Amino acid sequence: MPVNSFENFPMSWKPNKAKLKPPLYLSIAEALEQDILNGELTPNTKLPPQRELADFLDVNLSTITRAFKLCEAKGLIYAAIGSGTFISPNAVLPKWEKPAEDFIELGLIRPYYQFNSIVADAARTILQGEHSDRLFEFNFTLGNMHHKRTAQKWLSTFHVDASCDHIILTAGTQNALTISLLALFQPGDKIVTDAFTYSNFITLAKQLHIQLISVESDEHGMIPDLLERQCHLSDMKGIYLMPSCNNPTGITIPLERRKELSRIIQEQNLILIEDDTYGFIAEEKDIPFFSLIPDHTVYLHGMSKSLSAGLRIAYMVFPHRLQQSILSTANNINLKIPLLNAEIASKVIEDGIADNIIQQKRILSKERNLIFKKYFPDNLNTNPYSFFQWLPLPSGYNGYQFELQAKERGIHVLCSDRFAVGKTKQTAIRIAICSPYSTNELETGLLAFQKLLAENQKNSRNSEFII
Repeated sequence: MPVNSFENFPMSWKPNKAKLKPPLYLSIAEALEQDILNGELTPNTKLPPQRELADFLDVNLSTITRAFKLCEAKGLIYAAIGSGTFISPNAVLPKWEKPAEDFIELGLIRPYYQFNSIVADAARTILQGEHSDRLFEFNFTLGNMHHKRTAQKWLSTFHVDASCDHIILTAGTQNALTISLLALFQPGDKIVTDAFTYSNFITLAKQLHIQLISVESDEHGMIPDLLERQCHLSDMKGIYLMPSCNNPTGITIPLERRKELSRIIQEQNLILIEDDTYGFIAEEKDIPFFSLIPDHTVYLHGMSKSLSAGLRIAYMVFPHRLQQSILSTANNINLKIPLLNAEIASKVIEDGIADNIIQQKRILSKERNLIFKKYFPDNLNTNPYSFFQWLPLPSGYNGYQFELQAKERGIHVLCSDRFAVGKTKQTAIRIAICSPYSTNELETGLLAFQKLLAENQKNSRNSEFII
């Protein structure tokens, strides 16, 4: 087809040829990124086939391929085999704004702030100690031996057996994720994740130009056959999993599925980042991947959700073969912890306070999950202790628009696009049942949310309203 005949040819994206400059692949990539950032290309828009775009711009096919690869590495687009290339659902997230005080918080996870006073009491006791001034020194800022032994004992209750030499303390799980990605991966590396996963991990990988590739899950978590197929299709370097109460879907991977996935991870020589932030609310403390394949696993155990959101402590466990890379990275970029936080975490664990807080949080969650089931009885998450619920929306719903609708009703929720990696088949809402300050506030929010869903479904049936 002659080049000029493309001028009126229907294409979802037509970059301005006059603005392109050498190197062309970089200029095309920048044009694509700009059109995504300014909203001209919306999430899940299908891009023109590479050959058609090359003909339209009168450039080599390899130029388009290089441009797409660059944008793919930045997390701006994704390729679906047999379907084409699409704009990533979270390429540009709508700006999150703190809800007004009169909003009911069902979006952000506030892990029962009423227990912060117990942690504060432990902090006051520590600060009144004779040598508390030493906690403000800049020594042992990845945790001293006392902190590591406490961590070792605590982690053993989660079936993690590790020497103190292979444990460090970090300033929360996000800090540990940053260390892991910087130490073990390079820009352009590919990491496998669930189709819906921790939104901050998506953002962090994007900033470091690490490409995330999703693999579909069923009710038991990531599907082994699909993981194996994806590893054969692409050169995968790692895998990120939240096996116990995945954020956002709440899925817990049973032991037999963990064993199947472990076999593939070993055979493909992948590095697994196992995020066990929500392991404490799983119905049973399942055997972690670290215990199944310790040489392939970096295990992260955050304490912010189980103890106190502001404590910012996580235990990071790694195999000997990765020790040097992780320790040197942690020291070089100075992602270290205040000793006071480590001391508080150790004290609440040693005094039995941590176990008590977790038990109380599980009791509250059980009560709140029963309330949730009253309004949404058909939901599939059966974990009675989950901090959040994953509520699928009917086909055709736009998640971000639904967020805005909920906001107009005084409810703050988060939609599935914020947690999506690549193309997904489902639109859903994550509802943080732990975040309202009371069960009455939770019921008020769920009732308003239920009415909003019913109104949308009624309007959709009447063809008066399309989301």
